[in-house]
Amino acid sequence: MATRAENIARAEAALHQVSRVKPAEIVFWLAALASLFFLPDQYLLLNEVAITGLFALSLDLILGYGGIVSLGHAAFFGVGCYAAGLLTIYGITDPIIGLLLVAVITGLLGLATSVLVLRGSDLTRIMVTLAVSVLLHELANRLPDITGGADGLQGVAPGPVLGRFEFDIFGQTAYGYSLAVLFVLFLIARRFVFSPFGWSIRAVKENQLRTSAIGIPITGRLVVVYTVAAAYAGIAGALLTQTTQFASLDTLAFHRSADLLLVLIIGGTGYLYGGLIGALLFKLVQDAISTVTPEYWEFWIGLILMALVLIGRERINGAPMLMWRRLRGAA
Repeated sequence: MATRAENIARAEAALHQVSRVKPAEIVFWLAALASLFFLPDQYLLLNEVAITGLFALSLDLILGYGGIVSLGHAAFFGVGCYAAGLLTIYGITDPIIGLLLVAVITGLLGLATSVLVLRGSDLTRIMVTLAVSVLLHELANRLPDITGGADGLQGVAPGPVLGRFEFDIFGQTAYGYSLAVLFVLFLIARRFVFSPFGWSIRAVKENQLRTSAIGIPITGRLVVVYTVAAAYAGIAGALLTQTTQFASLDTLAFHRSADLLLVLIIGGTGYLYGGLIGALLFKLVQDAISTVTPEYWEFWIGLILMALVLIGRERINGAPMLMWRRLRGAA
């Protein structure tokens, strides 16, 4: 019979094997880096992909790992947009310092709202997150002297990145900057989810009763992951404002949260790369369809979503029937 020390060593070896960097991951990031040099005509689109990917990554932390369903994640994205713009207007023009301050602001907002969000069932959480987003949208609309109202926040002029790289109209600096931030935050998120703390959050998602029985504080774990996800979403919003030099009410709109869920449906939840892959596919499809039919691209996006859902349901429903037929054939 294996001793306790042997079981612990075996478990640690298994966790280390799971958390190892796979060759496919290296290829993924090398391809992303290559796009910075070989796709100069697509910098603006790729910048949107990087920002959307980071935004989706933040939602995946609470949905794919924490099991918290949110329809108002755009609240943190929008607050990050406006915070970054206002910081720039009022003298903090260094982009990286702005990102750090925005992370603190949106993280504190996530911490404050987590008390409301984590109460009740999934339906309650959905409604509370949606309510927070709607309230912040209306607040931004009612404070035109601060946010610019319906006209948006203008006059945002961030300084050069690291004091050397000026933002250009072609988007090269913007994309390189967003990609670098995405990569750093992805590494942090990867370390986070594969740490003992991250595994405990997965345990909470799988079975809260069992997790509570072994002494893991469920609420504390969910508050932490929700706060981290809020900070990530805020940084994504800050990147959008810094690279486009504009912030508007659209960043707090409901469709931002809905599109984000669509991105995760396309890419998959619970493995970090789902948000990045989903963002890439969503933006490419959106760009292609809007070029052909600019007035009806949302209709075609919805149709594609329906097809994805139906195909997924057929696979799920078809598996038991296929197994039953095989059993009958064997008999």
